[in-house]
Amino acid sequence: LFLATLTYDTLRFEYEDFPETKEPVWILGRKYSVFTEKEEILLDVTSRLWFTYRKNFPAIGGTGPTSDTGWGCMLRCGQMIFAQALVCRHLGRDWRWIKGKRQTDNYFNVLNAFIDKKDSYYSIHQIAQMGVGEGKSIGQWYGPNTVAQVLKKLATFDTWSSLAVHIAMDNTVVMEEIRRLCQSNFACAGAAACPAVESDVLYNGYPEEAGVRDRLSLWKPLVLLIPLRLGLTEINEAYIETLKHCFMMPQSLGVIGGKPNSAHYFIGYVGEELIYLDPHTTQPAVEPNDSGCLPDESFHCQHPPCRMSIAELDPSIAVGFFCNTEEDFNDWCQQIKKLSLVRGALPMFELVERQPSHFSNPDVLNLTPDSSDADRLERFFDSEDEDFEILSL
Repeated sequence: LFLATLTYDTLRFEYEDFPETKEPVWILGRKYSVFTEKEEILLDVTSRLWFTYRKNFPAIGGTGPTSDTGWGCMLRCGQMIFAQALVCRHLGRDWRWIKGKRQTDNYFNVLNAFIDKKDSYYSIHQIAQMGVGEGKSIGQWYGPNTVAQVLKKLATFDTWSSLAVHIAMDNTVVMEEIRRLCQSNFACAGAAACPAVESDVLYNGYPEEAGVRDRLSLWKPLVLLIPLRLGLTEINEAYIETLKHCFMMPQSLGVIGGKPNSAHYFIGYVGEELIYLDPHTTQPAVEPNDSGCLPDESFHCQHPPCRMSIAELDPSIAVGFFCNTEEDFNDWCQQIKKLSLVRGALPMFELVERQPSHFSNPDVLNLTPDSSDADRLERFFDSEDEDFEILSL
């Protein structure tokens, strides 16, 4: 018992509201004990990129809003789940942010991709303006599916990250489509140019160093987003165990969703509570200082994360996963198949090898959905936006 008490006053104060429970704490595929790993839990949470409302940024579209307070929370949650994918891609899941410690160029490259200005890959400016093509006027509420569709389009311009982004519609993940998408950029000019056997030999003959892997890999890192509806007006209890298991997978990017009136980025759970980062704080927009460095402390949540009962979750969500290699994807598929055998856990989506014949649009690999596809998505998710109301200021 005495071992469980912390000697650091600051930590005890910071964690006074974290439950003292034997239940494990899961954060994006990592398992922690509250009693022995409180510092590690806090460090993991603090290391996630935290995007909140901002004010006094350059006007969106030149004449639009200069703040996203009251309307941008789901856009910020979309930024957070995508930033986690970029962190995994460029820094690794084990990377940690420590206040005052000098960070690498790659870290600032990731952060700069989300800064509130028109030429950042995933800025609020880009998301809001790309959303116009999805039928959302600037300043209008987005649901989880809309923000996923917009991020997919924006990722095509991010050649540095070179991600394959797949959004699984109709509650169905089609393995064949994902493999085709992730291998699409590596079509050989001629069959003899890169025979499969030779690359296998080379791959197995070399240590798994980044340079070697990049040169030989025939797989674009995958960001898989799955918009789901887990009930009509509230979450169906039968999905709760399955949802928890998503946070236990090493490929987990978390979940974007919320409770009525507000969007959150869910990064884990403990017991019957979800752990999340909350974008509902308005901070001033950040610009590089005189030396060109970007002050980054406001992009990391340095207090214990928020928690809420899983039962309060709005049923409209999007679940995210990141598979850096084909092995990661195969492992994820195996875990999903095992999950279907867990008693009392209703599958949230179906995993199939090939596209079922009832799919209305055969080519889901189009970067820009055609109008019939967009209409179908809108019909399928036609109520997702009404579940959330824009907060009055």
